[in-house]
Amino acid sequence: MAKPTLNPPCPGWQEDLPISPLTPATISSLGAGSPNHISTTYLELSRQDMASRGVLLVLTLFILLLLISLQLFSFQRMAESLKANDLIGLFFDLVLVWIVAFGLRIDIAIPRDLPIRFNRSRQRIYAYNFNYRWWNPFERWRVNPVAYDWSQVRAERWKKRGATAQGALIIKWGVVLSIVEPGTNKVIDRFPLSTMGADEFAWAYICTYMQQGPSALPPPGPPHDHNDVPWYNLALRLAPKVKWPAEMDRESRTAP
Repeated sequence: MAKPTLNPPCPGWQEDLPISPLTPATISSLGAGSPNHISTTYLELSRQDMASRGVLLVLTLFILLLLISLQLFSFQRMAESLKANDLIGLFFDLVLVWIVAFGLRIDIAIPRDLPIRFNRSRQRIYAYNFNYRWWNPFERWRVNPVAYDWSQVRAERWKKRGATAQGALIIKWGVVLSIVEPGTNKVIDRFPLSTMGADEFAWAYICTYMQQGPSALPPPGPPHDHNDVPWYNLALRLAPKVKWPAEMDRESRTAP
C-alpha cells in the first residue's frame, strides 16, 4: 500500500497525485466546469461553490427573527427576576448570536470566487486564498493571495467521513495543493484545489496545460467572469468582488 511522501500529509490523505514532469495517467477534465481563462500564457480556474452560497444567509435571517422574537417575549420577565431558567435562556441567546454572526459572515464575507492561476510562461502558480477561523466570526477575515514556483506544487487526494446529528453518514472528498520547500517534501503551505468536484481529473487538466499547453486540452467552454453572479443570489451579490493585488495581477497574467 502506498504511503504519503509529504511531511505532514494532508488530513484524510488517500494518495499523492502524479506531479510534473510525469504525464498524468488520468483523463484531463474539469467535469461540467470550464476555465475562467485559458491562453498560452496562463490558465485561471474557479474555486467557487455556487450551489451552497445563499443557503446559510436565508437560515441565518430566520434564526435572527427567532432571536428577536425570543428577546421581546422574555425581556419583561428577565427584568423582573433572574432565575436559573433565565440564565439558561441567556446562554441559548448567546449561542444563537454566534450562529447568526457565523452564518452571515461565512456567506457574505468570503469573496465571490477564490480563483487560482497557473502561469505557464513563468512556471508559477497564484492562488487567491481566503483565511478565516470558523469559531470566531467576530474577527476580521482576510484575503491572502500567494504565489509559488510550479516546481514546489504537489497534489494530494483526500476523503473524510463524518456523521450528522441525525446519524446520517457524510462523505467528502477533494484535492488539496501542497507547497513544499524547494528540494524537500516539507510542506509550508496548503490550499484546496477542488472539493467534491472534478478532483484528480482537474489536476490532470492542470498538469497537461503546464507541460503541453492549451492545444493538448479539450476545447474549453465559454470563459466566466467570477464577479458576474446571479441577480437572485443575495449572498453572492453582497460578497466582495475578486480584486487581485495590482502587481500580482499583472505578473500572473503576463509572460516574463
